[in-house]
Amino acid sequence: MAAPTTPASGTRAYALVATDLDGTLLRADDTFSDRSLNALQRVVEAGARHLVVTGRPAPRVRPLLEILRGRGLAVCGQGAQVYDAGADRLLWSVTLDRELAETALGKIEAEVGQVYAAVDQDGVDGLTLIEPGYLMPHPTLPALRVGRREDLWCEPISKVLLRHPALTDDELAATARAAVGSLATVTMSGPGTVELQPSGVTKATGLALAAERLGVAPEDTVAFGDMPNDIPMFEWSAYGVAMANAHPELKAVADEVTGSNEEDGVATVLERMFP
Repeated sequence: MAAPTTPASGTRAYALVATDLDGTLLRADDTFSDRSLNALQRVVEAGARHLVVTGRPAPRVRPLLEILRGRGLAVCGQGAQVYDAGADRLLWSVTLDRELAETALGKIEAEVGQVYAAVDQDGVDGLTLIEPGYLMPHPTLPALRVGRREDLWCEPISKVLLRHPALTDDELAATARAAVGSLATVTMSGPGTVELQPSGVTKATGLALAAERLGVAPEDTVAFGDMPNDIPMFEWSAYGVAMANAHPELKAVADEVTGSNEEDGVATVLERMFP
């Protein structure tokens, strides 16, 4: 669990700043504000590190890292990938067994009826494939529609994305966890985004691997996020900051709640920590 809130922990300059992207650092139109970019530049100028920790797979993070001038590491795919932007390669990745993924989907559909699925393929050039009926929660992200579900499993995958025509995200995630058990980790990373990833893999596992390579300890890390998939990252880090637009489950474990992603909430805190 994140460290208790103290005036010192809420104002100190941390050695590592870990930020989610969607709903946190990114605005709704998939852009960064100038204020956010300037605040992150302060972090770097102070000698600290900024680490993106996101559910997006490495190919969907690469263009954003170019805007952030990030040539170091990034944690992608909900922690399933540690990506080296400078070398454009994965330093570490773990895939979700495709037969196991099919089994997990079958168990979920036995409880709630038909769901619609998509997958993120593994690798720095992996595609996002979507089956008939699946609607991308982020229409600006590229995806390739396939003709049938079986086509989703043509290459190794890092995760499965799920949508249900009637259930809320919270209802679908809760049912999926009960149905899947230990077969996979179930996360909710944004509106319309319930995901299955390799068992035991979370943002915290990816963050821990990247931080170890950077030589930074949990007690020197501050994390920003907005969804339940950020809870493990908050638990690993010394200080967790939830956005005003964050899911109630994340706010419940946060050390601080800042402004929304549209209100430069991340920048507000970083300007205080890195004056």
